Amino acid sequence: MPVQTVAIIGAGRLGGGIAQRVAEAGYRTILEDILPASLRRAEAEIRAGLEDARGRGEISAAEAAAVLGRMEFASSVADAARAADLVIECVPDEMESKLEIFVLLDKICRPGVILVANTHHISVTELAGVTYRAPRCVGMRFVHPVREMKALEIVPGQRTDAPTLGAAQELGRRMRLETALGPDLPVSAGAT
Repeated sequence: MPVQTVAIIGAGRLGGGIAQRVAEAGYRTILEDILPASLRRAEAEIRAGLEDARGRGEISAAEAAAVLGRMEFASSVADAARAADLVIECVPDEMESKLEIFVLLDKICRPGVILVANTHHISVTELAGVTYRAPRCVGMRFVHPVREMKALEIVPGQRTDAPTLGAAQELGRRMRLETALGPDLPVSAGAT
């Protein structure tokens, strides 16, 4: 299934930066946060970032408008994830938060939807293990500020399949990032 719509769960600075870069890459982009103030702030920062890029001559007014036209904002995980082909979670990099969002996304998303863990400290294999779609789970290590990123580390879990890995690499390429495979972290004791 080709990826056309990407949802980003969490509209903090990192999530907003990822959403802007994904929309610039040509994807329909849905940025979600349960806090309306976070969504408004993220939208304002995206608009300001596009205006700055336009002022520097990096994009035209038409290109900036097209990026904004591909952006949508949602106030629930369900609204964002149901429409997506690929979901990037940007919740705090804590085991409990990550497990909770992966369980929820696994229930909400259509079969075949790719779940992306944005983590630097947690095993992708372990997160995928709480879902019924471990082959469709992969890690992507984004850093703030996303605008300045040149490379993206993609982390397959033990069961990540080739189409999922390929979709993650294509997303990175379309975001104009050099992609490289990174190692998964060890599964914590007691995990299945």
